[in-house]
Amino acid sequence: MRRAGEVVRTAQGVAVVRSPDESFPDVGTELVDESLTDVGRVVDVFGPVEQPYLAVSPAEGVRLAPLVGTPVYARE
Repeated sequence: MRRAGEVVRTAQGVAVVRSPDESFPDVGTELVDESLTDVGRVVDVFGPVEQPYLAVSPAEGVRLAPLVGTPVYARE
């Protein structure tokens, strides 16, 4: 497992994750929280190359608002 970043906000039905550096997960990568619960899948990468943002489509049944401020991890 590799840290993908922290959920910084929600917008238009996706979670926005700020990557800590330029080694971000690819589009299609599944993300999990600290308890290994599925959070969703990366659907887009945008913003500055040094610290991009990831748009994450939530997994079924996942509520986005409680995720704000929590770290997420790439399932490899």
